[in-house]
Amino acid sequence: MKSRVSARLASIAESATLAVDAKAKALQAKGEHVIGFGAGEPDFPTPEHIVEAAVKAARDPRAHRYTPAAGLPALRDAIAAKTKRDSGFGCASSQVLVTVGGKYAVFVAFAALCDPGDEVICPAPYWTTYPEAIALAGGIPKVIDTTEETEFKVTVEQLERAKTPRTKVLLFVSPDNPSGAVYSREETVAIGRWAVENDVWVVTDEIYEHLTYGGHEFHSMPTLVPEIADRCVIVNGVAKTYAMTGWRVGWMIGPPDVMKAAINFQSHTTSNVSNVAQYAALAALTGGLDDVSRMRTAFERRGSLMHRMLIEIPGVTCMKPQGAFYCFPNFSGLLHRDIAGLTAANTMQLADMVLEQARVAFVPGEAFGAPRYARFSFALGDEDLREGISRLASLVAR
Repeated sequence: MKSRVSARLASIAESATLAVDAKAKALQAKGEHVIGFGAGEPDFPTPEHIVEAAVKAARDPRAHRYTPAAGLPALRDAIAAKTKRDSGFGCASSQVLVTVGGKYAVFVAFAALCDPGDEVICPAPYWTTYPEAIALAGGIPKVIDTTEETEFKVTVEQLERAKTPRTKVLLFVSPDNPSGAVYSREETVAIGRWAVENDVWVVTDEIYEHLTYGGHEFHSMPTLVPEIADRCVIVNGVAKTYAMTGWRVGWMIGPPDVMKAAINFQSHTTSNVSNVAQYAALAALTGGLDDVSRMRTAFERRGSLMHRMLIEIPGVTCMKPQGAFYCFPNFSGLLHRDIAGLTAANTMQLADMVLEQARVAFVPGEAFGAPRYARFSFALGDEDLREGISRLASLVAR
């Protein structure tokens, strides 16, 4: 009997972050006080001037019609200008494709670059969507493991060992989700030069560019290594920087031939992104970074607080977050031991146990290719953050 569902789609794993968030919200709907560290979503409202731009657009009949599949011309111009302003990388607006969120930009990027059997080097821990997008595009994820001892950063030596004649693309993410790692200027240059020397494309996800802490700074690879620009695709969006996760506006930037193919692809899949959301994104990108700075300051404070509370729990180690808004603790010391009369063999079981016993939700490391670890988002209020980590600490101490 033939399968009712195609093998291509049947092979896709459920998004672990959304699954955890859904389970937590289901308990909340029953009246339970669940504290969720799962979804990477700022708790701040979208800044008011952005909302007002959307309201104005919704009342404008011109926004009620189809617009170019690649995006509103004014928004494409603004993205090109913003990229030059924030990362120093210059591109033409014709090299910009506005997408339905940064997630779709990731999918389109790999669809544009991968033929069946092409290998994509994918450092772990990785965001859960990357391997799925690579596989759906016909590529093969080539996973390289990293640990907290190396600050979850891949080295040129590891890349060299992972390279094969079928290697087509390197995925580079800094600041990183889920680890919170930020590559230094020197590390970024070294990896970029390796890619140039080996004729390897780079897909660089820059969506957390404005969220770095302490002495860590964001560096855009094609700016530092201009030779890679003709073999580099940038993906980004407004979701994290401007607290606009639900608005679903991202973008992709790349060489003209790749972008022509990507735009053609989008014209047959989603057509244009919601015009109201595009006008909101335009207001975000042209409205300055004051709101962004305030949110970043809050995230840095919360990240330091969460890190301090986590490492006070016996059996837990954790790298201090360098960027994004996640702590990625090592829970090895909590496995195979009695916790409130129960035992977890892995972090998936531990996550279920903590949700059931303490009403605290987090994403297990298995979802990111990093068993024994867990992702905790600190993009939530200080009070809930303190309460949630305190519940975890109390459960472990029983």
